Amino acid sequence: MANRIILVLVLVPLAVIIIALAVANRALVPFTIDPFNPGNPALTVHWPLFTYLFASAVLGMVIGSLATWFRQGRYRRDARERRKEVDKLRKAPPAVARNAPQIKHSAS
Repeated sequence: MANRIILVLVLVPLAVIIIALAVANRALVPFTIDPFNPGNPALTVHWPLFTYLFASAVLGMVIGSLATWFRQGRYRRDARERRKEVDKLRKAPPAVARNAPQIKHSAS
């Protein structure tokens, strides 16, 4: 229940801010890829400013997710190796007691 309240308290204001940002920044803004000739129409696009903002946020999330995924690769590899070892032990036949030392019980 507390998670839902916190989620609502965070997501609702964030959604309002994002919607207000998108509505306020509808003017077309040029974005050029050629820094030496910024007037080149072949390498310039005109999109609303909020499109650039959202695209940069999505790109940041993708890059962050990939960095986290690569950084945690060794933990996933260790988990896979442990899972293989557990599966191998589960499939192995039960140990035979013939090699175990025999304990003789004396009748006292």
